[in-house]
Amino acid sequence: MRIGELASRAGVSVRSLRYYEEQGLLTSTRSASGQRHYTDHEVERVVFIQRLFAAGLSSRTIAELLPCVDSPSEENSDAALERMAQEHDRLSERIADLVRTRDALAGLMAMAQAHRVTMAQAHRERLRSAVGD
Repeated sequence: MRIGELASRAGVSVRSLRYYEEQGLLTSTRSASGQRHYTDHEVERVVFIQRLFAAGLSSRTIAELLPCVDSPSEENSDAALERMAQEHDRLSERIADLVRTRDALAGLMAMAQAHRVTMAQAHRERLRSAVGD
């Protein structure tokens, strides 16, 4: 099948498929005229690559995991599991950083709200004083 059909069947853009090839995640054969050709197997591979991207993995990390798919072995499986554990830890730390940042922003918002209330009360007091004069 040609690149457009693979894109349609896998639910991705042609541009994504070209990117996957550039990154070494996908291979094709070329016709005499230079057109890319793929097998049905590549549909499953592209769907799998999409799932890895959706899990927050980079193309470099995905390339490190693909030997487990291309050459299944206990060693490749162990290496893939270890790499995924590293990515899981990295994402967990990133989430913790985001939670800290969100909490700091919530604190600043509370301070700003309290300041706004104080300013409004002071303004009302000034108006009362001005009217009472």
